[in-house]
Amino acid sequence: MAVSAKVTWMPITPGLKRKIQIALVAAIVLAAARTGYILYQRHVSKVEEAKKQAPPLNPDYYVIPKKLYPYDLKSAQQLARQPVWVKEGYRYTYYPYDANRHHSDFSHEAGTLLPIEKLQIESVVTDVSPGSADQRQLMAVFEKDKKTYAFPIGSVRGNEYQIYSDEMLYIEDPHQLYKHWPADIWAAIDRHEVKPGMNEIQVDFAIGMGVPERSDNPSAKTVKYPNGGKPLLITYRDGKAAEIKPGT
Repeated sequence: MAVSAKVTWMPITPGLKRKIQIALVAAIVLAAARTGYILYQRHVSKVEEAKKQAPPLNPDYYVIPKKLYPYDLKSAQQLARQPVWVKEGYRYTYYPYDANRHHSDFSHEAGTLLPIEKLQIESVVTDVSPGSADQRQLMAVFEKDKKTYAFPIGSVRGNEYQIYSDEMLYIEDPHQLYKHWPADIWAAIDRHEVKPGMNEIQVDFAIGMGVPERSDNPSAKTVKYPNGGKPLLITYRDGKAAEIKPGT
């Protein structure tokens, strides 16, 4: 004779149901927290590994010098409102200027502007353009050693102006723009000297413009610097001056 077992189910009361729901929610929260912690740890590990592999960003990349954007003779007078500093030394020629005749003596070069030389522009004027009857030069007039000089910052033909002073001059002190550079680097720049380890901007500030040589070696770059008659030949490796030799 078969014996049948009778199963009796316990009714789920509202209180028991709530306890089950709380337990399930707690389990889900715990699992989510554990998953989040694991993902966070993996993210931190990846960031730390990336920091080890990637070089730190160069602070020079964040330096954005202000510009004036002059577009005619009147707007170019903004150059006289604050000191300016020469961006590339030994590149721009200046000439004697006769303030009474409002004329630059283009037949006699007075010199070239020095690396990050500080100037106080007195005014911007138009002057004759040698060899061109329908074009005039825009000249920035300044005083040096109690004499008056001028250098070209653009030209005008009719009502069409071409002004390139923003490419020639800083209107902010480079010492402040690049104040993150070490004091010994700035000391060398102010003495117009080059030290191993300087980058190209620092070398330009120290000895002026340079002319890169052609090269098939992507890891090295050699640049010739006229340096005001004392030429130097500098080879850069990884963006830093590695070899400094007298030029010809």
